[in-house]
Amino acid sequence: MADTSTVQAEAMGPDNVPAPMDRSHRLSDTVPVSVCGLPVHALTLAESIAAADELIADGRPHQHVSVNAAKIVRAQRDSELARIIRSCELVNADGQAVVWAGRMLGRPLPERVTGIDFMLALWERAAHERYRVFLLGAEPAVVRRVAAIATSRGVDVVGYRDGYWSDEQEPKVVAAVRAARPDLLFLAVPTPRKEYFLARHLADLNCGLAVGVGGSFDVVAGIRARAPRWMRRVGLEWSFRLMQEPRRLFVRYLIGNTAFVLLVLRDAVMQRKAHR
Repeated sequence: MADTSTVQAEAMGPDNVPAPMDRSHRLSDTVPVSVCGLPVHALTLAESIAAADELIADGRPHQHVSVNAAKIVRAQRDSELARIIRSCELVNADGQAVVWAGRMLGRPLPERVTGIDFMLALWERAAHERYRVFLLGAEPAVVRRVAAIATSRGVDVVGYRDGYWSDEQEPKVVAAVRAARPDLLFLAVPTPRKEYFLARHLADLNCGLAVGVGGSFDVVAGIRARAPRWMRRVGLEWSFRLMQEPRRLFVRYLIGNTAFVLLVLRDAVMQRKAHR
């Protein structure tokens, strides 16, 4: 019998399967659009993978971030998080609400590129290009399981560690990643911890591209279910999460989504005034 975790990970692949790489499209040619004062690159999943190749190839450390409505709202009151997002070389629209907002503001984004879809597509790319990969985050058993799944897909996993460490242990975590010399680092811890950690240590991590992926390891390991593909395609993944954790997420979604709508409306009004 096939392992259920592996079957789930295989079945959930990216919502938008990357098309063949378009090498004529360069990240440096892409001007981010502004959504509520934060930059978002108008890239498809395939273009984002090509951008990752470009960043890894230049030999310097780079940070990626995915933004959704909740993160954009949080960044309005967290100036450090906003600064980090603006400093990232690659910013994807993780939530469908961000894509809708871009469309409403006349700043179209071609599609949402979720953290987990980006990670799974990068694994495929890593297997092809022999990129070195380090997995950091989640519970010890979870990250071990994710490392085994990634390895079974041909990924060169050069190291992994759980996401639980004290401030005193942090230098050792950084040293472990640096010693592994990964091309790709995937960090699965909550926002804003992952953004702060990567911004604080990016120069010392010795990795080509650092990617924050939140709870993606739990999904790949089969600990947490992901919404059916049809719900993801029509932008209803949030409702599936709400059904899974109504007590924890109801107030968060009610307040957060309302705040995001108000931010987008404010952005639209300011844009209209600027064009008078």
